[in-house]
Amino acid sequence: MERESNELPGAVTWGLLAAWAVHDTEELVMLPRWLRTHVPELRKRFPRVPGTVWRQMEAVDGREFSTAVAAMGVVVAAAAADGRRTGGRSAAYRTALNGFGLHGLVHLAQAATVRGYTPGSVTTPLVVLPFTVWARARLRRAGALPPARPRDLTEGLAFAAVAAVGTHTLARALLRRR
Repeated sequence: MERESNELPGAVTWGLLAAWAVHDTEELVMLPRWLRTHVPELRKRFPRVPGTVWRQMEAVDGREFSTAVAAMGVVVAAAAADGRRTGGRSAAYRTALNGFGLHGLVHLAQAATVRGYTPGSVTTPLVVLPFTVWARARLRRAGALPPARPRDLTEGLAFAAVAAVGTHTLARALLRRR
């Protein structure tokens, strides 16, 4: 007999926060140095990318990135908590879960584009994608996941993009005040 959605294991909802923490630890450790060593080479390989993009990448500072990751942790924790509270039925949780998985695909696309390692590309196939697929399957079995709609992809990607831009903007503003 299937379990009720309010009996959904905490690993399905809180697991989003745990999987995110593992993934973002890779990014925290690897991104600043990776940018310093790879942006000059990437500028040459991709001359059509606007200079402002490269300058923004070169300007990423470890404190700002760490602060943005901490802020994202709050966003993911809130989504996971809402997912737990609602037995996985929360739109915020499901959108965050979809965004997490889709952002993993972006990491794989980045790695394919540069033909090598990019921060986040190791934990994506090991943690991000398997967790997302597993959690969605558990939600589906519990009756907490409606049939997928094309709009789910758009909402998931939009959530990931808005959350990333928002947390970086917040981090920049907080660090300027100091």
